[in-house]
Amino acid sequence: MENIIHLKSVVDSILFSFIGICILVISFVIIEKITPENIYKQVVDKNNTAIAIIFAAFIIAIAIIISSAIHG
Repeated sequence: MENIIHLKSVVDSILFSFIGICILVISFVIIEKITPENIYKQVVDKNNTAIAIIFAAFIIAIAIIISSAIHG
């Protein structure tokens, strides 16, 4: 009887997920350093919805790029 779940596939998925999350966090830190204002303070303290929407679009775009790069 063959194993339904292959251990190598599970480990590869976890590894690629971890790499993708690391790249996403690094890109967030870089954008946070480049922008003149602190994005977190703008969104949380000043309730700036426009910056929240733009930054959410940025995160989604980077996530799509990372997933495409990982999965081919």
